[in-house]
Amino acid sequence: MARRVTVMAACVDLAFLALFLWFDAPLLAWLNLGSIALYAAAYALLARRINLPALALIWTEVLGHATLGTLLIGWDSGFHYYLLMFIPATIVSGGHRTRPFVLVVLLFLFYMGLHAAARATGTLAPLSATGLWVVHAFNVAVVFAMAAYTARYYYGTVRRAEHQLVALASTDPLTGLSNRRNLIDRAEQALQQPRHAGQPTALVIADIDHFKHINDAHGHEAGDRTIVHVAELLARCCRAQDIAARWGGEEFLVLLPATDTGAATLVAERIRAAVAAQPLAHGSAAIAVTLSLGVAEVAHDEPLGPAVARADHALYRSKEDGRNRVTVAGRA
Repeated sequence: MARRVTVMAACVDLAFLALFLWFDAPLLAWLNLGSIALYAAAYALLARRINLPALALIWTEVLGHATLGTLLIGWDSGFHYYLLMFIPATIVSGGHRTRPFVLVVLLFLFYMGLHAAARATGTLAPLSATGLWVVHAFNVAVVFAMAAYTARYYYGTVRRAEHQLVALASTDPLTGLSNRRNLIDRAEQALQQPRHAGQPTALVIADIDHFKHINDAHGHEAGDRTIVHVAELLARCCRAQDIAARWGGEEFLVLLPATDTGAATLVAERIRAAVAAQPLAHGSAAIAVTLSLGVAEVAHDEPLGPAVARADHALYRSKEDGRNRVTVAGRA
C-alpha cells in the first residue's frame, strides 16, 4: 500500500510540475522535482523493507510540500488538505496504543500553526485568480481520489480478513474440508430444503482402518498424509450439494441432501473402492489404506444427532465384520 501511495504521489508532483510551468511559476514547478526524488527514495527503501526511514521521507515530503505550497501560494491553494490524509493512516498504523493519538495531536498542532503562519505572512508567490482556482480544484480532486482509494483499500483488507477468519473457523486446516462445527451449522438448512420437497437426506460416516498402526509404523507425518489422501479421494466422490467434513481424528462425515439409503450406499461404496484402489505413496513405501463406513437415512423431522449415532453404530459393525466395508443402519 505504501509503495502504491509513493507512486501516486510522485505522479501528482509530476502533474504539479507541468501545471506550474503552464502558469509561468518556474520556482513552484521545480520544487516538485525534489518531492519526486524523495518519493523515489522512499519507494526504493520500501522495496527493500526498510520501512521506518521510508515513512520518514514520506512524512517529510508531505509536511514540507504542504508548508511551502501554503506559504508561497496561500491558504486558499488547498495544500493543507494533504495533511488530513495522514489521520487515518496514523490511526491504523499500530504500535503503542497512545502513539497514534500523540501523532494526530502533533499533526493538529502543525496544521493550526501552518494556518496561523499563512495568515501572518500572506501570499509570498501569488498566482492569478484563475491559477489559484485551478490549483485549489486540483488539490481537492487529488485528496478526494486518494481518500477514496485508501478507504477502498482498507475496506478490501478488512473484507479479506473476514473471509480468512470465516474460512479458519469453518475449515479443517489439514484437509481443507469443512470442520465438524461448520457441518453442524450448515446441516439444518441442508436438511430443511429436501424435506420441503419431500425428499430424503442421508449421511455417511467413514473411518480409516488401522490408523494407529499407520502412525506407529510410518510416523505421524505419514498419518497426516493419509488423512489428506483420504479427504481428497472422498471429496472427488461427492456432488456439489454434498457437505463433506472431517468429523474428528481419522473420521469423516458426508451429508447427502436429496439422497435415499440406496443412493447413499452407492456413494459410500464408491468412496470405499476409490480409497482401497489407491495406496498412499510415502517415500519408497506404498501404504495400503481402507475405510470402514456406516450409512444412515435421516428420518423426517429428525435432528442430525440421532442419525449420526445410527451411522456411527453401523460403522462399528463394519469394523467388527472385518473392516473395508459398508454397513447400512436401520431406520429410526
